[in-house]
Amino acid sequence: MVDCGLSVKAITDRMVSIGRHPNEVSALLVTHEHSDHAKGVTHFTRRFGTQVWMTYGTAAALGADDLPTLQTFSCHKKLAFDEIDVQPYPVPHDAREPCQYVFTAADRRLGVITDTGHVTPHILDCLAYCDALGIECNHDPEVLWQGQYPKAVKERVTSQLGHLSNGQAADLLAGVKHEGLQWVIALHLSQKNNSPDRVTESLKGFLDGPSQKLHIASQDVPSPWLEIV
Repeated sequence: MVDCGLSVKAITDRMVSIGRHPNEVSALLVTHEHSDHAKGVTHFTRRFGTQVWMTYGTAAALGADDLPTLQTFSCHKKLAFDEIDVQPYPVPHDAREPCQYVFTAADRRLGVITDTGHVTPHILDCLAYCDALGIECNHDPEVLWQGQYPKAVKERVTSQLGHLSNGQAADLLAGVKHEGLQWVIALHLSQKNNSPDRVTESLKGFLDGPSQKLHIASQDVPSPWLEIV
């Protein structure tokens, strides 16, 4: 499981709704210390005894040194969990030592990227030739700047250490586009500064027909299982 920004009850309810239970989680991988990604980590791992993995910087920022199941890693070295290989990679975000992940199993690759201010060449290299991509589509810049957020928040979101806009997500997709890509999952949509329609409009031109599908994840409802064949 990647990140745990909800309560144990909310996580349990959502997992049960798609036929799973937290007891089945063998490892919890944390991307960074911000509360919407990590506020439930301590309670989850203490409740279920799950190994929790994060970078040294994230562990320091969370004060997680007393977690008995804590494992720290370098985001430049691969991890392995049974049949799944995991490649962490660093991203530019306003956190202590943030990272994202690429998962490989049975010759299929799933790349995940959220909470990133801009796309680096290293990010493009890491996400090349994935069979599925979960990409942050946080905001539409025009909607954000016309909205009611304080100026400082707007500047933070759009900064080089902020969040990817729909246009930046489209550029990323163009940079790693290939025939084997089956799924694009739009993640981390702002409820105030974005919409599924805006995301679809931004990304649809980078999908090649019915073989490449777009799924837009909701903040409130678990997505269905998406099969990578």
